[in-house]
Amino acid sequence: MKQIANLLFEVRILKDITRSGYAFLGSGRESIAEHSFMTAFICFAMAKLDQSIDCEKLVTMALVHDIAEARTGDFNYVQKNYSNIDEAKAISHLIKSVSFGKDIKNLLEEFNSGETMEARLAQDADQISFILELKKLEDTGAKGPEKWLPHVRKRLKTDTGRKIAQSIMETGWDEWWMNDYSE
Repeated sequence: MKQIANLLFEVRILKDITRSGYAFLGSGRESIAEHSFMTAFICFAMAKLDQSIDCEKLVTMALVHDIAEARTGDFNYVQKNYSNIDEAKAISHLIKSVSFGKDIKNLLEEFNSGETMEARLAQDADQISFILELKKLEDTGAKGPEKWLPHVRKRLKTDTGRKIAQSIMETGWDEWWMNDYSE
């Protein structure tokens, strides 16, 4: 159980590590754990739209897709031009002491390869999580999201991902709670 406790503490650090891309955006803030939760929930919704999708695999893939960042930190695209990140090494060290480490490694390899529908949906959910944040920032008057949104939307690989993103763009970030508002 000591190895499980150590793994949980290590993954817990993702709550304290902020995603670095927001510095370039000029507004917003999100931890890696917050992003991973949102990505996992988007995957859950995606799986419910198509019963042929392995829901458990999709959600679990989203939960682990950024765990290497507990060891590497979150490098944005500019930083990646100047630094080499050995994600495979980070993952091998992270999982070496747990009996289900190979399961995590396999999920990450599948996610990174993008060859299965679950992997492509998880990759889209990763981007949709960012689209949600950008749309909220845009709706609340931040400058910058309008430049980023087209680039992020171009990364989407599935029809499901593109449809969800389009619906997000057509919906106000606060519409969900204003719909039934009354005093």
